[in-house]
Amino acid sequence: VLASCTHPTRHSGCTTAHLPAEYPIMANQLEQLKAMTVVSADTADLDAFAELQPHDATTNPTFIAAIAPDPKYAHLVNEAVTYAKTHAKTQEEALELALDRLCVNVGLEIAKRVPGFVSTEVDARLSFDASKTVARARRLVAMYEAEGVTRARVLVKIAGTYEGIQAAKQLETEGIKTNITLVFSFAQAVLAAEAGATLISPFVGRMMDWHKKASGVASYSGEQDPGVVSVSSIYAYYKRHGYNTIVMGASFRNLDEIYALAGVDRLTIAPKFLEALKNSSDPLPRKLDPESRAVLGADKTAPLDEAAFRWMLNEDACGTEKLAEGIRAFGADTVKVEKHLQGLAAWSQ
Repeated sequence: VLASCTHPTRHSGCTTAHLPAEYPIMANQLEQLKAMTVVSADTADLDAFAELQPHDATTNPTFIAAIAPDPKYAHLVNEAVTYAKTHAKTQEEALELALDRLCVNVGLEIAKRVPGFVSTEVDARLSFDASKTVARARRLVAMYEAEGVTRARVLVKIAGTYEGIQAAKQLETEGIKTNITLVFSFAQAVLAAEAGATLISPFVGRMMDWHKKASGVASYSGEQDPGVVSVSSIYAYYKRHGYNTIVMGASFRNLDEIYALAGVDRLTIAPKFLEALKNSSDPLPRKLDPESRAVLGADKTAPLDEAAFRWMLNEDACGTEKLAEGIRAFGADTVKVEKHLQGLAAWSQ
């Protein structure tokens, strides 16, 4: 790593590569973070991967809606339409198939650029239908496998509803790894771990947004941030009780949230924050580690049946409202993608 020269006689274009030993080279914050937490890029922008070199990548319907009309991704969109028209029996089926294929096409490109997981989301409008979620997840994974990407590298993103988590439970028995997304509550985290989900994605910044609005507080410091507090407590609970489900913080509003979660299993981070971390060589201390956090974990919750889960979630206003809001937003973005696909000349040919 070449850091900016801090020698007293610094000159233009100087790097620390030639400095004496008393001027040590400091790893940038991104490298420091990667030494304790697996870093994922929260983007579908293929240009971002070469420079930032994340281990994993996550996508969502908002990202797909943004890239679908972008000319530089036209080849992925057109292939999805051709694939759907070739394999579908009805127009309705063709639209669903084109949507899934586009998500997979983006994921396939990302898989060429990262060594780890690629997360691809099931249609959010199926969030309350376990059987249809399972069917769509199987289809997504089959598409990946047909193109040479094994199911071991694919995380199927499913909203953290009761039905979604039951779908994940079934999929995990089939060797299909799941990422329970739109997690805003302890109830969702507990049920996902009981179901054996591979990973959960608590949305740190969105939790903070809700609490700022509800409390009238203008801002929170890193470790007092409600989203950080939530993720820290989930992490501690999992470590205390031996759950293997990975905790991956997501949806950050500022660097302080990332600093406060340094050491958690995984973090998925937008490119603007990855760049900021890369451009700083300030020390980044570890905040979370399995041993010290395990002793802080809450007592084990009794197994959650459907009624118990729904009541526990209902009692969490932030969790209830943000989950519903997130599903609505992702559903709306999915509709945008469908309308774009239907408007293409290739669709009517």
